[in-house]
Amino acid sequence: MEFRQIQYFLEVAKREHVTEAANALHVAQSSVSRQIFNLEEELGIELFIREGRNVKLTTIGKIFYDRMHLVMNMMDEAKREVKEYLSPDKGTVRIAFPMSMAAHTIPTIIHSFRMRYPEVKFQMISAAHKDLVKGVQKGDYNLAMVAPMPKNRGGKIKGTALFVEKIVALLPSHHPLAERDSIMLRELMDDSFVVLSESFVFRDQVIQACNNAGFSPKIAFEGEDIHALKGLVSASLGVALIPEMTLIDNTPRPTVMIPISDANLTRTVGVIYSNERKLSPTEEVFYQFLLETFERLNDFKN
Repeated sequence: MEFRQIQYFLEVAKREHVTEAANALHVAQSSVSRQIFNLEEELGIELFIREGRNVKLTTIGKIFYDRMHLVMNMMDEAKREVKEYLSPDKGTVRIAFPMSMAAHTIPTIIHSFRMRYPEVKFQMISAAHKDLVKGVQKGDYNLAMVAPMPKNRGGKIKGTALFVEKIVALLPSHHPLAERDSIMLRELMDDSFVVLSESFVFRDQVIQACNNAGFSPKIAFEGEDIHALKGLVSASLGVALIPEMTLIDNTPRPTVMIPISDANLTRTVGVIYSNERKLSPTEEVFYQFLLETFERLNDFKN
């Protein structure tokens, strides 16, 4: 197998179209088709099912894709490691995180880190919790901030809990409980709730908390991110349970944040990485920075 064959195969598999893959690779379509044919001949299997101009991976093709995707990621990491070995303070950190950390937590962390290492670059992406875990397992990114920390990691993922944050209630400013210093969760049992969609782990935590308080929440609206929930609450379309850090410097005007007194509602925020790959030198520097920063903050709180 040649490197070019694998490169062309991965591009075709990703786009499911030979012409589009050729355009992305800036080569002739015939060249891509020939390399794929040669690869299949060498392996003795069909990697794709042809459907007109479109292609789809066969069952064995999907397995081969996963392996080659991992190999290419490892090759990219090896190149970065060689480049960063002598200058870890000038490398790149690939990190993923949930949307709930995009407004405050991640920018604050990166700003502090860049004060110490101004030449480090970042490649960042936000994703749902399950995609963050899968992405680290597959090698799409080496580090991911997650909340909550995954329970069953199967030995493939390692990580460290950084801090625990409270879950609070977000109410419209004219809500009967809006003037209270704190509320009991059960006091919201007659309200309509706005929650994240079923693909989010945090939605399950909200529903479980309400169940523990003795009621099932009446779900009026669903949103795809925390900002959508804030907008729904500010439009008086319901109440929401929200991670406290998402409201720092970003609480919509027609809403109020109220602590919940009767339930120990928290979520653990941490950082995870693959147990099967080493962090690059620059990413190792960033990881240690995370540990030191939050250990210092936790000591200050205690």
